[in-house]
Amino acid sequence: MLLGIRKLPRSWAGCEMPGGGRCPDCGSTELVEDAHYSQSQLVCSDCGCVVTEGVLTTTFSDEGNLREVAYSRSTGENEQVTRSQQRGLRRVRDLCRVLQLPSTFEDTAVAYYQKAYQHPGIRAARLQKKEVLVGCCVLITCRQHNWPLTMGTICTLLYADLDMFSGTYMQIVKLLGLDVPSLCLADLVKTYCSSFKLFQASPSLPAKYMEDKEKMLSRTLQLVELADETWLVTGRHPLPVITAAAFLAWQSLQPSARLTCSLAQFCKWANVDLPYPASSRLQELLAVLLRMAEQLAWLQVLKLDKRSVVKHISDLLQHRHTLIRKAFREGTLEAEAPEKELQGRGPGQGQGKEEVGNSASELPEGKRPASPALLLPPCMLKPPKRVCPAPPASTVTGDENISDSEIEQYLRTPQEVRDFLRAQAAGQAATSNPNPP
Repeated sequence: MLLGIRKLPRSWAGCEMPGGGRCPDCGSTELVEDAHYSQSQLVCSDCGCVVTEGVLTTTFSDEGNLREVAYSRSTGENEQVTRSQQRGLRRVRDLCRVLQLPSTFEDTAVAYYQKAYQHPGIRAARLQKKEVLVGCCVLITCRQHNWPLTMGTICTLLYADLDMFSGTYMQIVKLLGLDVPSLCLADLVKTYCSSFKLFQASPSLPAKYMEDKEKMLSRTLQLVELADETWLVTGRHPLPVITAAAFLAWQSLQPSARLTCSLAQFCKWANVDLPYPASSRLQELLAVLLRMAEQLAWLQVLKLDKRSVVKHISDLLQHRHTLIRKAFREGTLEAEAPEKELQGRGPGQGQGKEEVGNSASELPEGKRPASPALLLPPCMLKPPKRVCPAPPASTVTGDENISDSEIEQYLRTPQEVRDFLRAQAAGQAATSNPNPP
């Protein structure tokens, strides 16, 4: 096939056809037949002008009469499919193939993209949002088929902003009226932790930091379930919780060699990004482990802290359910003890207890006694500080006029009532007779 072929309009006046014809562009008689994608074409070998095209593009009568044929009629494509939409459909298919999704997933994601593109708000959106729409349709498809895939993974592949992606995702789910189940936490743990570089031998990774994949996944999953049972996952992004749980699981498998490693160093060795709230989730998870350690008899004699408790994570997870129940029950009994003590005291003694309580509440926040029930939701342990809006400034000056209905509110004695009635009657008489004799 000749390169640089360009197509010209078919409505040429006086164009000569094959069998001794000439090129309408340069006048050359060197016309050759060329099979372009299985359709015969007559092309000028000198300038590359396409003189005629085959029957796959035009009909025989159209070729004979030199008439143009519409694009939709010649190719069967719908002209309503814009170039932007065609590019988005190709991006959906490419993303599914990069993620190695089944073919049924690709068809469903393409159908969602076509359906979402029909909405005027999506069609008129910016190109950046349309690019994000590609990932949203793929993510919705994976969630509906229980395929473990996170927003962060797609945002990394598309170089998209996470806030824009999440907003577009919720908008598409609402526009299409889809029922999208939440991602299973266990599948997310397996998918996220499988990307760690700690399971592969590498010259840059010390041997003491390498770990067996199955052991680490099993312990990480147990720690994530513990965090879920103690309200550390509710309302939180799951990746920081999983990162903190994976770090503790990795340390507890060889505590002697790994206790000196920090969370940031662990993420560096694992070749993953450190989520910002992961350090807070780590401290909350360690506080739960310390509370559980207080319920074990052989650990009560040890003065454990947030560093040494990592050595006993295996024992704590083995008796996880019993220790959590005991910690909850103990916290409830300790919280109810002051109330029963107040009920048992007399009136005078109760007043003294109230004064003691008031004095304790006036202590600085750092010196107040810690709450006994540590296994409460974080929103109850550290309630958010709500700033009450200041009342609007009063604009009352005292010079405002007082209506007759409001004057009655200021009358207190019978004499004031009689004086007011007398003055009111005199005012009405003066009004009815403006010109007295």
